[in-house]
Amino acid sequence: MKFLKYLLFIVLGLLALVLIIGLIVPKDFHAGSEIVINKPRQEVFDYVKYIKNQHKFDAWSRKDPNITQAYEGTDGTVGFIYTWKSSKVGDGKQVISKIDEGKRIDMDLYFNGSDQANKSYMAVEDAGAGQSKISWVIDGQMPYPWNVMTLFFDMSKDFDSGLSNLKEILEKQ
Repeated sequence: MKFLKYLLFIVLGLLALVLIIGLIVPKDFHAGSEIVINKPRQEVFDYVKYIKNQHKFDAWSRKDPNITQAYEGTDGTVGFIYTWKSSKVGDGKQVISKIDEGKRIDMDLYFNGSDQANKSYMAVEDAGAGQSKISWVIDGQMPYPWNVMTLFFDMSKDFDSGLSNLKEILEKQ
């Protein structure tokens, strides 16, 4: 009986510690990556502006081959909506919010039914003869107490992986 009492105190103590740390850790997060691809800027942009291509290179779709995907609207245009459901990477919605043709596509991302948009973009710029530098970035907020997870998970690694996959795909074409 004493053992269960001590175990309960330990569990409650750990929970309290997590909740206290959650009060201190920032809720805002930033993640992203960039890479140089040996293809012209317009060719890279024409590929990434179509959200239906993302599942071919993003790290999250590759983590769950059973991910359910749905699309609404005209891909590659403002207002296009991509939704997904996954037991491994969560559920979400991505909406194209702005396009600067040939240069940048902005997207709003909503995770797990939240109505708070996280801002993301992919920007492509010239990086020399026949080369492009692409940046893929997200800025958002993680609600309390889940913000503690930012201490243990580096989302930038997923962006690194996704851009490496994109480079491999585009340079083989």
